[in-house]
Amino acid sequence: MALIIEDACINCDMCDLECPNEAIALGSMIYEIDVDKCTECVGHYDKPTCISVCPINCIKKDPKHNENEQTLLAKFIAMHG
Repeated sequence: MALIIEDACINCDMCDLECPNEAIALGSMIYEIDVDKCTECVGHYDKPTCISVCPINCIKKDPKHNENEQTLLAKFIAMHG
């Protein structure tokens, strides 16, 4: 799955700086994750760094974008290969 930032986001900027795929950007109200770029850090790290640094725990798996590890790795290779 790709990740999603919930409405509780406080725009602290932590997740944006940590994303190795540059999938996170400030939207009209809160930070948003580009599902086409999000690999949940597969190919970079063992777990999503944005989730690790979020001080209010508002980054979750996006049930609308169900992707397995193989799909996420293919996305990573397409972007960075």
